[in-house]
Amino acid sequence: MSGKSDFLDQPPTDARLTDYDRAHLATYLRLLDAEREGAPWEEVAKIIFGIDPKTDQLRAEAVYQNHLARAHWMTNNGFRDLIRASFH
Repeated sequence: MSGKSDFLDQPPTDARLTDYDRAHLATYLRLLDAEREGAPWEEVAKIIFGIDPKTDQLRAEAVYQNHLARAHWMTNNGFRDLIRASFH
């Protein structure tokens, strides 16, 4: 899964790493990089998710915010599951 059409509007909220998370690790990293660089969310939503905020602002912002929140969760929690999995 890496195409723009394979994103859920709301990523999983499980307390453990999911297959969706694994499939979208690069996306989470791109979101965190864009946030760190101060990129406008509208630009990020269009580039990463393929959603034009000019025609679908509510959805574009929600998808962006939801995935950014999951990206932050990954940096604080989800990475532990990745590390554990790499040693098994």
